[in-house]
Amino acid sequence: MPAALEQATQAHLIVSAHRSALLSVKLRYHPEDPLAVRMVFPAEYAVDGTDPVPAAPAAEGLPSPQAPPEVEWVFARELLAAGLDLPSGVGDVHIRPAPGQHTMVELRAPEGIALLRFDSGDLRRFLRHSYSAVPEGEEFHHLDPDRALAELLG
Repeated sequence: MPAALEQATQAHLIVSAHRSALLSVKLRYHPEDPLAVRMVFPAEYAVDGTDPVPAAPAAEGLPSPQAPPEVEWVFARELLAAGLDLPSGVGDVHIRPAPGQHTMVELRAPEGIALLRFDSGDLRRFLRHSYSAVPEGEEFHHLDPDRALAELLG
């Protein structure tokens, strides 16, 4: 099984028509979950109303406390590919091309909507690497139905 892929990139969180904030984002692809891609944001970008607690330094000889969890959005790899060329998406994730070699990603949650602008080249490079790991159309050869059922039933 090919190794998992991770690509660090940046996105602009659109705050208003004239303001944006630069965010660090990790793009992840796991060949054992070949139909999905992940966008991972540091915990401080959570919109669930809680403030992440910074990890306190470990006392000498004790293991360090866990860092706050990352915020992860999981959606179809096919959606990301389609959204680079045409407006795509139904539900919580919408992706569309934007002027100037950019791609807009809209993430919808009960707490609100986040609109992110990515460099299209970064997203295309990530997709190319994911297709090297699991070619388009061959995803079903990499699925483990027993593992998927176990995850579903929790």
